[in-house]
Amino acid sequence: MDGADGVTVGVLGSYGGRNVGDEAILTALLDQVRAGRPDTRFVVFSRNPAHTRSVHPDVEVVGWEGVCREVVSGPLRRLNVLVLGGGGILYDTEARRYLRLAGTAQSLGVPVFTYAVGAGPLTDETDCAYVRTVLSDAVEVTVRDEESKLVLEEAGLVRPVRVTADPALLLEPGDRGRALLRAEAVPRRRRLVGMSVREPGHAAEHLDEEGYHQLLASMGDFLVQRLDAHIVFISMERGDIRHAHAVASRMAAADHCTVLHRDHGPQEVLDIVAQLDLAVGMRLHFLVFAALAGIPLLPLPYAGKVFDFAQRIGAPALRGVVRETSGLLLAEVDRLWDERHARAADAAGRTAAMRLRAAGTGERLLAYLDGAAAPGVRHAGTPVPASTAR
Repeated sequence: MDGADGVTVGVLGSYGGRNVGDEAILTALLDQVRAGRPDTRFVVFSRNPAHTRSVHPDVEVVGWEGVCREVVSGPLRRLNVLVLGGGGILYDTEARRYLRLAGTAQSLGVPVFTYAVGAGPLTDETDCAYVRTVLSDAVEVTVRDEESKLVLEEAGLVRPVRVTADPALLLEPGDRGRALLRAEAVPRRRRLVGMSVREPGHAAEHLDEEGYHQLLASMGDFLVQRLDAHIVFISMERGDIRHAHAVASRMAAADHCTVLHRDHGPQEVLDIVAQLDLAVGMRLHFLVFAALAGIPLLPLPYAGKVFDFAQRIGAPALRGVVRETSGLLLAEVDRLWDERHARAADAAGRTAAMRLRAAGTGERLLAYLDGAAAPGVRHAGTPVPASTAR
């Protein structure tokens, strides 16, 4: 471990996977800790070290997937704390992978701080056992929503769990969005409706692909006609592009669509979203970005995390993304547009409150680091008292 002139923080999450939401979380986490403790050194455990190094050249990056315990033990031993999270990493078959590495850190005397994670679905007993074993000994367990807390409790975790908010809420929109849209030939002087479509994947295995593609196509056609809008499909993962094209191909007004193809980082995507007039989407962090930009948003919940965010932000939150809800969704988006100014004021206040909760996670980590960096302190293996959170 490094000396008392600074601390070394490891960060373990779904980083390097080229998911804009996860990369937004990492960016916000690094920025907040650096603002509070500029002397902090970081070791990011990445799924794609080359990608993470290119985006964050000022941090040490360690690949961990498919690597034996002996290889990762060296970097782990140098840490003052391993931050687990944020993001939705604790779910069946995946939770054990992250928690196995976190458990290795604990066995080496390195404390683990669970940072605004998302959890669920979590029913496999192997994964639940890792949750009980590793998180019971963590110095702090914070989750980003109420459902994640419930999931951990149902997995058998009996220690206190604090609900904060997604770290990506700490990002700020910039002014590059117009140029980025122009580079992808998006028409100017048109109302722009952003749409986020995702693949079924682990978090949405129950989705009927054909059904939700047709549902979103119907909504796209409605918005083109209702608002004289241009639909901009914004991908949060590369795999989303295929599904965006599938939706556009089912639209009668396909010539009023643009599917963005360039690789954009989280700040660029946030800047693009800030140029929209309306946002309709499935991906959680697309909706987070719309809230940050003050854009009217209609969530299309495919999982509890999206429904939870919709409720917290005061947005319409019909359950499910199925063809049978088409009429309800069209009526809801129509109402959202008519009431957009009043809803924007309400959402702004709710977003500000959520940003404070998101900042609280980093403040608690910084309070812990203040103790870990104190002379004579190696590892403080006890939770941070509420009274010490800054």
